[in-house]
Amino acid sequence: MELDPKKYVELLEKIEAEADEVLLAKYQMVENDRERNTNREALTALRKKAQTTKTSVPSPFDSMMKDVRESSTEQPVVKEVCSTCGSHGSSEPTWMILPGADLFAAVPFHVVHTMLEKDGKKMEFEATKLQSLMKEKTLCLSELKALGDSIPPGIIRSLVTLEDKPKVK
Repeated sequence: MELDPKKYVELLEKIEAEADEVLLAKYQMVENDRERNTNREALTALRKKAQTTKTSVPSPFDSMMKDVRESSTEQPVVKEVCSTCGSHGSSEPTWMILPGADLFAAVPFHVVHTMLEKDGKKMEFEATKLQSLMKEKTLCLSELKALGDSIPPGIIRSLVTLEDKPKVK
């Protein structure tokens, strides 16, 4: 069975469009990884400045149990402790470059690390979204028989539908 030249050209155009989207997603994943690494480096630098680690600051429950006094009811029952700030001055000015501008500003320590943590969560979400897109586009290319097809489309489909599940301790 021969392909009509017009259908063949349409098939090639579709394959090329899908491949372009795969390459674009791959490029975006690399850029996202660079940003995530920079973000992690900045958070590590802030933790070093505050002399804390992710696990060195007591949880709010531990702080509450230490600070609970039967005789004093004026103090708050729960003392909020930031996991990054710890006992470091959260209003101490920290220099940071403003996003989207070549301008440095002195911003409170707590605000800086809160912004970085929110950006980190956003970038993690974007990375997951890009990985899903890559899986879908690779499956589509496989179904169009554009890949070397050393792996049948059925196996690629089963790999794409796999889900990462956290380990249960």
